[in-house]
Amino acid sequence: MHFPVTGTARGIRKATHAHGAGESGLGKLIELHAVNGAGDVMITVALASTVFFSVPTDEARGRVALYLAITMAPFTLLAPVIGPLLDKLPHGRRAAMAAAMLARALLALVLSGAVVTGSLELYPAALGVLVASKAYGVVRSAVVPRLLPPGFSLVKANSRVTLGGLLATGVAAPIGAGLQAVGPRWPLFGAFAIFVAGMFLSFSLPRKVDSAKGEDTALLAADEEHVHGPRRRSAKRPGLRTVGIAVTHALGANAALRWLSGFLTFFLAFLLREHPLTGQSAAVSLGTVAVAAGLGNALGTSVGAWLRSRAPELIIVTVVAVVLGAAVVAAAFFGAFLVACLTAVAGFSQALAKLSLDALLQRDVPELVRTSAFARSETLLQMSWVFGGAVGIAMPLNGALGLSVAAGVLALGWATTVRGLLSSARHGGASRTRVA
Repeated sequence: MHFPVTGTARGIRKATHAHGAGESGLGKLIELHAVNGAGDVMITVALASTVFFSVPTDEARGRVALYLAITMAPFTLLAPVIGPLLDKLPHGRRAAMAAAMLARALLALVLSGAVVTGSLELYPAALGVLVASKAYGVVRSAVVPRLLPPGFSLVKANSRVTLGGLLATGVAAPIGAGLQAVGPRWPLFGAFAIFVAGMFLSFSLPRKVDSAKGEDTALLAADEEHVHGPRRRSAKRPGLRTVGIAVTHALGANAALRWLSGFLTFFLAFLLREHPLTGQSAAVSLGTVAVAAGLGNALGTSVGAWLRSRAPELIIVTVVAVVLGAAVVAAAFFGAFLVACLTAVAGFSQALAKLSLDALLQRDVPELVRTSAFARSETLLQMSWVFGGAVGIAMPLNGALGLSVAAGVLALGWATTVRGLLSSARHGGASRTRVA
């Protein structure tokens, strides 16, 4: 006799372990990332209801500004440290991921008390959750290259992991909202249980993810002067590697898109609460743009897996231009439909550009330093999201003005990266990584 839940679990396991992912350990990582996404969205639902929806708009804006100041400002200082610190602990990646899960489980319990009493413990606990979440993301990025099945590209592997997280988030979000209706603490209790399960699941990953054999540290450089210029003659660290200009330009374009994601998250949250979409409530308006962004992200991930590593420079240049055009149109003709379209295009472009960056990392960066370069690039992208969110919270609630600023930042990011990326593509990767 088979119960529906058992059959569903078997179907999910079969999908995550297909095409050699089970044998390589990638399937376990996909499941772990799904657990991570479900736990994070539970905490997000609880905090959004407490910091944002429970008070008038003006007070909510002050609360979120305080949240940004107390949590994200310190994070911008901590983020650059996370990657190098984890580089020094290559033999403890499973333990590091488990520790990130355990930390968020315990902090969820602290938050469960703070959301009821309204105490200031909410903010340092939220900072801890944010740091632990980003630390997990950096380690997860370093683990993926170690778990590639035979014939798998880095792009395909990352698309599977990302899709697993997106699907879990989509399932957990309405469950979290239902628990929130029971009481403000219940989504946090759910997060506690999920993260405890994630802690144990972290240790189910293959032991090879803890091995640093054949790895070195990468230096993200803006141009090849770091390799060929005076730095080479005066370098005190022989063996230091650097990534090529194609990767750094692609990273710049991705940083612009990640900035846009953070900006839209906070700017539209306040704008749509004060000025909902035509004929809709604030909650429905926010839900509409969130669903549009999620669908765009999922579509971009799927398309990226299909395209794999075909002309990644051209893909990045194209998607940034497309989202720039969408931002310009939405700013000029601000309205409900165009705002939803912009969030969908932004989600699609961010996913596709990130997978193209992964393809460049796999193509241009030697395996010796690929893990380190992958982890450090993820840290930079997380910081870009933080800065975008800070600008979004500070902007006046004027839709046309806000989206015009977003378009300006995107135009700057596109202009500073397009020439380098297309030049690299024309020369067939002549600027790929070299050993210092």
